[in-house]
Amino acid sequence: MSTISVSASFLLFTLIFNSCLLHHHHHVVAADDDLRSPPPQPYLSQRIELAFHVIDKFKTTIEHDPLKILDTWKGKNVCKYRGFVCEKHPTYKVLAVAGADFNGYGFSGPKFKLYDFLEQLEDLAIFHANSNNFTLTIPNTAKVRYLYEIDVSNNKLSGQFPMEVLNVKNLSFLDLRFNSFSGAVPPGLFNLKLDALFINNNKFSQELPQNLGSTTALYITFANNRFTGPIPRSIGKAKYLLEVLFLNNRFSGCLPYEIGFLRNATVFDASSNLLTGPIPQSFGCLASMRLLNLAGNHFYGSIPEMVCKLPKLANLSLSDNYFTEVGPECRKLIAKKRVDVKMNCILDLPYQRSPEECRKFFSKPRNCPDHKSMTYVPCKNNGYLSNATETSDHQESMVAAPSPRTYDALKPHKL
Repeated sequence: MSTISVSASFLLFTLIFNSCLLHHHHHVVAADDDLRSPPPQPYLSQRIELAFHVIDKFKTTIEHDPLKILDTWKGKNVCKYRGFVCEKHPTYKVLAVAGADFNGYGFSGPKFKLYDFLEQLEDLAIFHANSNNFTLTIPNTAKVRYLYEIDVSNNKLSGQFPMEVLNVKNLSFLDLRFNSFSGAVPPGLFNLKLDALFINNNKFSQELPQNLGSTTALYITFANNRFTGPIPRSIGKAKYLLEVLFLNNRFSGCLPYEIGFLRNATVFDASSNLLTGPIPQSFGCLASMRLLNLAGNHFYGSIPEMVCKLPKLANLSLSDNYFTEVGPECRKLIAKKRVDVKMNCILDLPYQRSPEECRKFFSKPRNCPDHKSMTYVPCKNNGYLSNATETSDHQESMVAAPSPRTYDALKPHKL
């Protein structure tokens, strides 16, 4: 065999061998690929991907999860996580996390807070997180442009009023009750276009802002705080107001006659305060009123007959005051147990204060600064009553006491 022939044969063998090795390697790689898990699924949208990273970080702060909610927080499709709702984004037209509902989950942990979570979920429209253990306060949510409902009630939030909520321009529902917020309530709160405002059962103090009447809210409860001073006269301008609870604070002074302009209001409760003076005759203009509670104050004088003739009145509570006179219309409702006047100074009725207690109360001069306004009646043609017992045509309607939305707010959520 020639030298050239041997060299050529060796070259051919080398090429064939290398080809076989390459072919074998290809099959080994392919076999390995078959044993691997399938490639990860892509996010449903870029907005979902952004939310995933925020939620994934938030998840690490939850050390106590009594309902095992986190067991569902697996994978990259956060739309399947319990507590989250996805909808098409109004601007980007892709799927986004539009709602977070942690009500009653009982989440907690040493690092568990709203910061670096709520304000990072920029696509949220609804955030409901009552009955958890959030601490500190509410972060700046100005970037969460579509947010219109915030419920952080029954948590462990504290500090001054969370001014950050004033940046939520589309806010219609705010529930801060059963926390430990303190200090004053800002006037800007009543410039928000709210439908419902629940701030009861905190430690708010000082006087209510004078622009209270600017509110658009239907339901408001200030109950079980430490508010002081008079009820602002501007309340008469809150034309949408249906229910308002002032009970169990430290409000003082006389009731403003402007309350009589609340023609749509069905519930007014100012019980357990330090309010005084007579009931304004303007209360006879509260045509829609069903539940009126002024018990546990320092009211005195005669009970307006017009109030007892309100067509929808189901319950009028005036107990634990210092009223001295009651007319025939009110006596009819007392007999029907729709008006409660126990513990007053009405001499001919049972269950009244002792004469000595009444004498002691009236031994000190008492008057309202704008006494004439107490007889002003905005729904009367001439605006004033010539006689404190003047009555109008009235057809009594027997109505059952409703279940007001605001009274439900006085009950804490159960964990």
